[in-house]
Amino acid sequence: MKSYSQFQAMFAITKASLRAIFRSPSSVVFGFAFPFVFILVFGFIGDVGAKRVFKVAMENSADTSNALYHALMASGEVKIIHYQDPDSLKNDLDRGNLAGIINIQKNPSGTPPYEFTLKSTNSSNDKWPQFKALVESVINEISNKAFPDRPGYAKFDFNPTRDIAIIRPYRTIDFILPGQLGFSLLASGVFGVAFMFFNLRNTLVLKRFFATPISRTFIILGEMLSRVLFQLLTAVVIILIGYLFFHFTLINGLATFWDMLVLSFIGLVVFMGFGFVVSGLAKSDNTIPPFANLITLPQFLIGGTFFSVSVFPNWLQWVAKIMPLTHLNEALRDVAFEGKSLWDVRWEIGALLIWGVIIYAIAVKVFKWE
Repeated sequence: MKSYSQFQAMFAITKASLRAIFRSPSSVVFGFAFPFVFILVFGFIGDVGAKRVFKVAMENSADTSNALYHALMASGEVKIIHYQDPDSLKNDLDRGNLAGIINIQKNPSGTPPYEFTLKSTNSSNDKWPQFKALVESVINEISNKAFPDRPGYAKFDFNPTRDIAIIRPYRTIDFILPGQLGFSLLASGVFGVAFMFFNLRNTLVLKRFFATPISRTFIILGEMLSRVLFQLLTAVVIILIGYLFFHFTLINGLATFWDMLVLSFIGLVVFMGFGFVVSGLAKSDNTIPPFANLITLPQFLIGGTFFSVSVFPNWLQWVAKIMPLTHLNEALRDVAFEGKSLWDVRWEIGALLIWGVIIYAIAVKVFKWE
C-alpha cells in the first residue's frame, strides 16, 4: 500500500490555490495593475506650477561670509545639503538629486570679484542650466547695487564640457519601479493572505482539510507557496517590462535580476506574516481592510515608495527607517542601480528578518484555525 505523501498533498493545494488567485480580480489589480499605474503617474508627473528649489552641496573650503552666499540663501530657491559621508554625496550626484557642488572663493587680494564655481553631473542636466541662470541673476543684482561702475561682484566659472561628470543616467524609473515592486509585495502579502485564510476558515475549508491526512503545517505551506509563486511572477513581469520598455537599470544584468527576486522573496515572506496576523485578529471580512490598511498605508506613504525618505522631517525619517518596506525598497534600489550584492545590503536584509521573527511570533499567538 502506497504511503500518503504530505508533499503531493501540499502541491495539490498550491495548484488549486494558485488557480483561484489568478481568477481573483483583486489579486490581479493589486499584483499587476496598481504598480503600473503608479509607475506611469509618478514617472511622468511634472513640476508644473511649483516653485523649484535647487539642492546643492557646498565645498568645505567655501567662503560663506560674502553677500552672494547670503543672497542665494535668502532667495528661497537654494537649499544647501551638508554631507558627512562622501559616498552619500557621490550617490546623490550620480542620481541627479543635486544641481551640483558649489564653491565661492575670494580672489588673492581679498576683495571682489569672488570666484563662483559649480561642478555637476550629466544626471542633473534638468537642474544646472536653471541653477546657473539663477546664480547669474543674483550676481547681476548684487553687482548693480554694490558696484554700479565696476564689472561685477562675482565671476561665475562654469564650463559644462569641463565641469560635468559623465555618468550613467539615473532615471525616474530607477526610483519608482523598486518602490512599486515593494508596494505590490506588501499589498499582496497583507491583503492577499488575510482574505485568503479568513475565507478558508469562514467557509469551513480548513475544517474539511483536517478530515484528510495532510498536516496543518503542509496546509499553510501549500497556501503560502501559491501566493509566493504568483507574486514572484508579478515581480518578474514588473522588472522585465520596466527594463524593456522604460530602460530600468539592471546594472549587472541577469545577476541583478536574480538578486532582486531573492529580495522580493524575503520581503514577501515577511509581509505575509502581517497577513496571518490580520486574518487571526479579524472577526469578519469587513474588519480586514481597516486592520490591513493600518499596516500598509503608513508604509505606502512614508516607506520610500513614492518619494525619498530624505524629504521628510528628521523625526519622520526615523519612523520611516523602522518600517520593513523602507528596508526592502532601499535594498532593491541599491542592488539594481548601485550594483551592490546581497551581502552589501545585509543590514537591510537583517532588518527584514528581524521583522519576520517578530511578526511570525505574533502570528502564532493570534492565528485561528476555526
